[in-house]
Amino acid sequence: MLRTQPVQTPFTKPWFAACRSGRLLIQHCRACGHYQFYPRTFCTNCSTTEQPAWVEAQGAGTVASFTIVHRAVSEAYNAPFIVALVDLEEGPRMMTHLVNCDPEVVHIGMPVRVAFESWSEDVDMPVFAPQAA
Repeated sequence: MLRTQPVQTPFTKPWFAACRSGRLLIQHCRACGHYQFYPRTFCTNCSTTEQPAWVEAQGAGTVASFTIVHRAVSEAYNAPFIVALVDLEEGPRMMTHLVNCDPEVVHIGMPVRVAFESWSEDVDMPVFAPQAA
């Protein structure tokens, strides 16, 4: 059974293509230097109408918040799993899954690193795993 698939648009196509190649892209405003995620056609900091550029993120961050899901919505998701908010080193916050992490040890402030999980033949999604000490 497939997981719920995200809708790809011409605007988000570069992001999905980068994920397929194991790279995490975020946007960077050329006018004010602000980094942002999720993709938008304008800067959320200075509101310039110049579309922010796609740049590769370092892929490192820390857990800002999390919840442990004990009852999956379908057989496509193996419970328990961890849904987390991760603050990237560049500044943006992403909602994601934590993988390769015991739910009993996850904690706010935990250093994590991006990995990619195949959701279908066409979609790889960024997930995060505990960063090796």
